[in-house]
Amino acid sequence: MSAPRTRVQRRPVHGVLLLDKPLGFSSNQALQKAKWLLRAEKAGHTGTLDPLATGVLPLCFGAATKFSQLHLDADKTYETTVRLGVKTSTGDAEGDVVDTRPVTCSVGEVVEVLDRFMGPITQVPPMHSALKKDGKPLYEYAREGETVEREPRHITIHDLELLDLQLQGDAPHLRLRVTCSKGTYIRTLGEDIAEALGCGGHLSMLRRVQTGPFDASQCITIDALEALDDAARQERLLPVQALLAGHVRVTLDHENAGRFLSGVRRRGDWPDQPQVAVFGPAPDGQAPVLLGSGHTCGGELIPGRLLSPIEIQHILETSPELTS
Repeated sequence: MSAPRTRVQRRPVHGVLLLDKPLGFSSNQALQKAKWLLRAEKAGHTGTLDPLATGVLPLCFGAATKFSQLHLDADKTYETTVRLGVKTSTGDAEGDVVDTRPVTCSVGEVVEVLDRFMGPITQVPPMHSALKKDGKPLYEYAREGETVEREPRHITIHDLELLDLQLQGDAPHLRLRVTCSKGTYIRTLGEDIAEALGCGGHLSMLRRVQTGPFDASQCITIDALEALDDAARQERLLPVQALLAGHVRVTLDHENAGRFLSGVRRRGDWPDQPQVAVFGPAPDGQAPVLLGSGHTCGGELIPGRLLSPIEIQHILETSPELTS
């Protein structure tokens, strides 16, 4: 008879964990594993990565979940390998081969085609994606053998760098580094590039190396996180305000901080700013503590997403170093 499972005692945890998502894990599986290791009450991620993709996956805990949307909208950078000459049903290595063609393009043609995919372009989302049609994910239609009409999306490819290529041999391929706007499907980009080269293709590798200000060098793997003791795991958390790195900083005194946390606009000599991170004084000479986000307009500081007094107290009590 197996031993009963030990119930994990959850606790308030606030901050951002930069995880290097492993191959084969869904984003939610990676999130749940990290949440269990940190014994966190509340967690969310900042946009999914395919199970066949690895790399940067910022995970938000506690108060940080209030600002996760900011990084759904962030630009992303990927490194990917496009296998040329073999088209699959899913656009990646997991699908069935549906077409094979010889690879006859030259290096010059590759460079010319990549140039055509720079800047603003449109994409038709793949059937094997979580995008919903009539409330149902596209991948469910695909599993049923059904193809539905999808509206093209407008995206921007900011940079498309050719890292390596092989046009002959048993496995011709392109290795690319792509910096793109939100909503870009790298599988579709790879397929479209291969189709433009006349040979078709699919992604054989995908790794996200940067999202917003966070890059792979800052990340920790699940195995490495699991090997740490509890205190060391907590130390891997970035403060909640790491999600607000591009915001202008405003610090309020005690009276104005309390009113701001109540959702009341404050007046001051502030220039108009669309994104503001608002801080208030912490007790005992600690660094200012994050109150929330907002924007300034016409000399007013207008509240946006706010931390609760309980969340602020938890941060001060459990991780005072995170307030700096």
